[in-house]
This record gives sequence, C-alpha cells and structure tokens, in this order.
Amino acid sequence: MRPRPARPRLVLIGTGGTIAATAGDARTLTGYRVTQGIEAMLAAIPGAAEVADIRCEQPFNVDSRELTTARVLRLARAVERHARAADVDGVVVTHGTDSLEETAFFLHLTVRSPKPVVLVGAMRPASALSADGPLNLVNALLAAADPASRGRGVLVAMNDRIVAARHAAKRHTTRVDAFGADGAGVLGAVTDGQVRYVLRPDLPDTAEFSLAGLRALPPVDIVLDYQDAPAHPYAAAIRAGSRGIVVAAMGNGSLSPAAAQGCALAARRGLVCVRASRVPDGLVTDSGASGPLAAHALNPLQARIALRLALARGMDRAGIGDLLRRL
Repeated sequence: MRPRPARPRLVLIGTGGTIAATAGDARTLTGYRVTQGIEAMLAAIPGAAEVADIRCEQPFNVDSRELTTARVLRLARAVERHARAADVDGVVVTHGTDSLEETAFFLHLTVRSPKPVVLVGAMRPASALSADGPLNLVNALLAAADPASRGRGVLVAMNDRIVAARHAAKRHTTRVDAFGADGAGVLGAVTDGQVRYVLRPDLPDTAEFSLAGLRALPPVDIVLDYQDAPAHPYAAAIRAGSRGIVVAAMGNGSLSPAAAQGCALAARRGLVCVRASRVPDGLVTDSGASGPLAAHALNPLQARIALRLALARGMDRAGIGDLLRRL
C-alpha cells in the first residue's frame, strides 16, 4: 500500500482588513470594523483547514489604511522568515484591500523565494450577505499549497484570479473584481478548487533589496500634478524633511510649470524627484539626463516604495534611474 503524500504545510498570517471585519447588518458593505482574529476566521470557513496543515500567526489586526512602515517591515520579515523555514511550503497573508497593492509590491521587492507567498483580501465584510472573503481565502490557500505556484513570485489571490504582485492594483472602489480587472498581470485562476496558470513572470533569483538591517525607510512624498497646480507642496515636502518626491504627473510624466519649478527646487536641496503618471496605463519615458527621473512602468505608489528602498540603501541618482528602468 502506497504511503499517503504529505500534506502541504502553510503559514497563514492575519493582518486585518475587510476580510476580518463585520458590520451590524448583513446588508451593510461599508462602515464595518475589524473584529475577527485569523484563527477564528479560518475555523469559520468550511473546508479551509482541509487544504493543508496550517499554522496561524497574527502580528497585528488593523484596517490596512492604518498600516505604517514599521508594521509593513515587521510583516515582511515574518514572511521572509517563514519562506526560508524548511518545514513551510508556502505563506498566505490576509490583508485589507485599501493598501494591499503597496504591501504586495514591497514584498515583491524585498522577499524572493521559490515558495509561494500569496496575499488575499476581501471587498465585502465577513458579515455581508455575499461576502467574498471566505472563497478568496480558500483560493489563496489552494494557490499557496499548489506546487505549480512555486517560482512565480509574490501573488495576490482575489475574485478567482491570481495576479502578480508587481501588477496588482485596486481598480475599483467597491466591486469584488477590483484587482486585476483589466487583465494586467493575471497569471492564472482558481476554478472549482483547481489552480490553473497561463503565465510565469520573468523574475531575478534574488529580491532587489535585502531586509537585513532595514529598520526604517526615509520619507518620500507623492504630489499630484494638474492644471494650474501650485508649487507649495514641493516647498512643504522640503521643509518636512522628505528625501524624495514622486510626481503623479499628467500624461507621459508631463509636468506643469509649478511642478517643474518645485522639482528643480527640491533637486537643489538634495531631494530625488521622480516623474510617474496619474494615467493608469502606459510607460513614462526618459526626458534626458537632467530633471526628475522617469518612473517608467511604475505607478506613483510603486515608484514611492522603490525610491524609499533605494534611498535607504544609499543608492545614487544614476543607480536609482537604472533601478526604475528595470522594475
């Protein structure tokens, strides 16, 4: 008689968010509170614990709009530690959707393991009539437990899709298909409990940045540009001690006169400025050796995260420019 195959061993890290929230009425889809711990959440979902041998961990339990750099660093170190452990086959992180894309991209830049690391959230609270969290969590566990997920980088499992963390973005305020709704970065799907992939991202063997010794990140501001925009946000960022500014600029990173003046002032004070775009799709191309750096394929949130990590590691302007070009 053949021995039964060993069950996958997963670590489930709960951080809070809508997936862990409840409201007083089943019809209420907003105005809820984070009330559920990760172990109680797992126990309440039929079949979830049957996917793998699951060990739960709860570093904090908050709405994702309350996340701080310290908490994200704490989470990243926990994910890396578990991903390196010989007795762990994959890691799942429950997370609020308001800032899930930021944490996902941060992990994409700092944690590289062949083992699956899957973030999951919900657009509706657990108390809602048609809550999406339970199935999302089961699908995330299935993805993390599936050997086909190895070597695909950090993933986001939402609304049956499996999205690369590099491309994850919340594209709708309330719908359950808020992530990967336009198909960008969708690597596969979970259908009737089966994980199916169609794409594999081309990833380096190691993460762009190591977490070793990283205890804090320098402040970087995002400034929105628009018609007749003022220059005072740039002066305010300088006074506040920011180390860099990302401009959510118009079109192909086009700067208004005030934005151009503000970036020039910031550069003279030693800040690094980056031109991203407020447009959802498309690249920001280089504008030459002088002036703000181009974010290329990164959106403003991603450019800010990359710039903070680069500054924390002491990278110079040329190195940062090369980094933004290849991400």
